[in-house]
Amino acid sequence: MTKETELPIYDRDRLAGLQRRLTRVEGQVRGIARMLEQQRPCIEVLQQLASVQSALKGVTKSVLRNYLERCATDAIRSGDDGVYDELMDAIFKYAK
Repeated sequence: MTKETELPIYDRDRLAGLQRRLTRVEGQVRGIARMLEQQRPCIEVLQQLASVQSALKGVTKSVLRNYLERCATDAIRSGDDGVYDELMDAIFKYAK
């Protein structure tokens, strides 16, 4: 897209929610590192890894929704045709 989205890109509530989620994920990742150091069973580590992946998927969905609501919508309204390719790339890359 050629047109920049107006700031702020994320409203205060969404930003706070994303930051809380990412802080939680950060703690989970540190916990997994400790589990590995403690030689915890593989299945326990795998369960925690699945939990982190799920949490990151939730963050991704929220950012993708914000992209659709703010960035893509602004670009479409401005007449920027490049947004359609960017939108398709985002959907195929992140909505798995």
